[in-house]
Amino acid sequence: MPAPQHSPTHALERLLDQWSIDVRAWNARFDRFARFASRLAGRPLAFNLAIFVILVWMLSGPFFGFSDTWQLIINTATTIVTFLMVFIIQHTQNRDTDAIQIKLDELIRSVDTAENMLLDLEEMEEEELLLLRQRYMELARKAREELEKRRRGEG
Repeated sequence: MPAPQHSPTHALERLLDQWSIDVRAWNARFDRFARFASRLAGRPLAFNLAIFVILVWMLSGPFFGFSDTWQLIINTATTIVTFLMVFIIQHTQNRDTDAIQIKLDELIRSVDTAENMLLDLEEMEEEELLLLRQRYMELARKAREELEKRRRGEG
């Protein structure tokens, strides 16, 4: 029998389960929404729309006497949009990073001469990564030296 999970994520999932909310369906809907919103936010149309909203807000300043309420409107709107976009962008980046990592792991696994210890590189401690980086920098240096020898006709 597995040990009980005590992370905040599992606590939230238990709470949603108590409320009869299908967590998988909820997550799938959020994933689809996050991908859609991320794609939409990265298009020139979204940027142009943001510029248009700012221009309308600026031009409406004299009409509202540049009041505190007028300033509060743009501050509140941009704060809310920024707050929500942080979660959408982070979710999309996490998903993309996971997908790239799986693809890289498959490439490493499928090449006979590859070092399988690199499969879980993202899980290693900082010191281990530093040692591996130094090792591969040394290999790159040797490869550059060998290339230079070939170019000079020495190899």
